[in-house]
Amino acid sequence: MFTSVLMIEKALTSADVEFVTTLHGDEPVSFHVLLQPRGDQADRLLRAIDDIALGEIDEAAREGETPEGEEAKGEGEQALDVSLRALRAAGREAAGRLVEDHPLDALKALVAEIGADEVIVLTDPHYVEEFFHRDWASRARHQVGVPVLKLFSHSKA
Repeated sequence: MFTSVLMIEKALTSADVEFVTTLHGDEPVSFHVLLQPRGDQADRLLRAIDDIALGEIDEAAREGETPEGEEAKGEGEQALDVSLRALRAAGREAAGRLVEDHPLDALKALVAEIGADEVIVLTDPHYVEEFFHRDWASRARHQVGVPVLKLFSHSKA
């Protein structure tokens, strides 16, 4: 069985689930999901700049309302649960956990622990981080020892 680590920052949409579950055709794939709540993965300024770059001025103004730290943990657990149930409903094996500290350290450890075949990073665009190659996928390519595929989430969750 092919093993993918799926790194996300919010609940998977139905379009996201269809996208990742059909990447390998009929080959059986199991997913190990790592979810870091959005509030923990970038500071407000970078998120606001990304919102502005996407033309979402109202979202940029509301960045201060985004839960961070412990406040984001409950939403993260719920998003992880929704995502795992959706992957299982699509006929895939799925396990997962929240990332509480450094996402790349957790990713590297999980890839080694389960002998993953690939990493899929599925996020919204993060233009500032991507421009400077500081996004998860760019950094993971130098650390995990398996192919890293970067995909953009199909819609807002």
